[in-house]
Amino acid sequence: MATGERDNEAVRAASETIVEETELGYQVFNAPDEPVLDQHDTDRIPRFDVTQEMLTEGGDDPTNWLMFGNNYEAHRHTTADVITKDNVDRLELEYEMEVGANSSMEGSPIIVPGDPPVMYQANGPSHVKAIDAREGEILWAYTYPAPEDAVLCCDDNNRGVAVWKDKVYMTSLDSGVQALDRYTGEEVWYVSTADYKEGYSATWAPIIYDGILFTGSAGGEYGVRGFHCAIDAETGEELWRLETCPEEEYVGDSIKQSGGTNWMTPTLDTERELLYFNVGNPSPDFNGTVRPGPNRNTCSTLCVDPRSGEILWAHQESAHDIWDYDSANMRMLIRDVEIDHLDYRGDIVYNAGKTSWTYTMDPDSGDLLIRGEPLTQQINFMRLVPHVEEEREYVMLPGLLGGVDWQPASYCPETGLCYHKVLNTPHSVKWQNEEYRPGEKFWGGVVDVEPDEEDIPEEYNGHISCIAAVDPTTGRVKWRDWIDSDRYLWGGTMSTATGLLFAGTQNGDLIAYDGETGDRLWEFDLSDKAIAGDPVSWYDPETEKQYVAIQIGGSGFVGRGPRGDRLAVFSLKK
Repeated sequence: MATGERDNEAVRAASETIVEETELGYQVFNAPDEPVLDQHDTDRIPRFDVTQEMLTEGGDDPTNWLMFGNNYEAHRHTTADVITKDNVDRLELEYEMEVGANSSMEGSPIIVPGDPPVMYQANGPSHVKAIDAREGEILWAYTYPAPEDAVLCCDDNNRGVAVWKDKVYMTSLDSGVQALDRYTGEEVWYVSTADYKEGYSATWAPIIYDGILFTGSAGGEYGVRGFHCAIDAETGEELWRLETCPEEEYVGDSIKQSGGTNWMTPTLDTERELLYFNVGNPSPDFNGTVRPGPNRNTCSTLCVDPRSGEILWAHQESAHDIWDYDSANMRMLIRDVEIDHLDYRGDIVYNAGKTSWTYTMDPDSGDLLIRGEPLTQQINFMRLVPHVEEEREYVMLPGLLGGVDWQPASYCPETGLCYHKVLNTPHSVKWQNEEYRPGEKFWGGVVDVEPDEEDIPEEYNGHISCIAAVDPTTGRVKWRDWIDSDRYLWGGTMSTATGLLFAGTQNGDLIAYDGETGDRLWEFDLSDKAIAGDPVSWYDPETEKQYVAIQIGGSGFVGRGPRGDRLAVFSLKK
């Protein structure tokens, strides 16, 4: 166990912050009044800029993990090749540490190469630290004072940070963005992107390209209007802002509470200079009567000019959605593929949806090339939702969490497969009329995440979740590993150049699969806490070791397992 975590004032401030579910949603209590920074041996952080060249080429460099998806194409793939199918059974714990908040642990650490490599690790509520990734020692830690009147639908998530030049960037629960000095943790600038008192918040890891930081919006469950914006990474100045839902497509005042937030990290095509991002469900979630029409651009992929914010195309997965099937999964860009049955040669944009289908699209036009096989069962799927006064029980599968929710997938060029964490959980919903009030939940319905057993369709196979491999050029499921629990499967996957797939489970296990066959090659029991984090990996030339890191802990929201506060790092036993 790494030492000294509890002696850190910023870590203590994060650990003493309490996040509880109230009638308004999740709220923060006992947060510090001001930002708290605790500096230790900051001179150990190597002084050099993280350049645009490093970010562009980072996915091919095994010594780093420089952004949420490890490359702009969001492959979550490492080229480090020390850990193989033949030796993965010798993986052992290098070190572990308490990160300082009994929080939702849905993040991906960032690894900046050097001597030593430096890990930037974030978790809720709005806490980030710099760690000597070789020794597991904190170099600085920073806790942002999340306001106690902020409301959150789905816990105090923070999924990671971005790095560029001498700064590290974090979104905060009050819909803000902080730029911190990467060497000292001192705040350089802060900007608010929206009024958190209306329900806006921010939980994702931003990305930066050519000095522009891209950040989105969350808060659809509070009836906000979704947007995406670009910020000058040097100054914090907003460069452009787009509202995801076009006003001319909505009737009356429905545009004001249109939803359509985009609450996951975008994907960038550096060759075409195009930005692809997910868009969530319309608001209110289940009462579609107050928002007639297709509610265009909700539950969609949007393609945007990153210089101007102009929307170039959109592909919608669930028109006039009344099932909470927002499309949250991070898009992937996969280059130079062949789709034989379509005689298609070129790049594709790919994702999986809450619908449980996968989507393969043309990056230039947005045309749907392939809608893949369902990853889970689809029962009572996309049927009319009854009103609360009706006696008919409507239990749907996939439930409101998907299919595939935000859980970041990975792609392995060596196997040609994409890997998803998938939920096969039935939920019951009904719609009702609700009056919009700023800052209050605006669901337009009632949800039962544990419907009575007699109401669950007989066709349900009883498996709550699985990890699945998909060929994006055919949409076919190559293999599937059912994982059962009384918790939901959350968090992401990671592939390696040696054909391995790493994924944590809701049962607290970290598993290494043969990415080609789905055979389990190694398992490690980390705790009774769920694993909602995403594995990352890097190679340290000084130690000649490849490391695998994972954050451990679930979430307070609907059955994702108890929160946690641990980070575990593995390497091969010598």
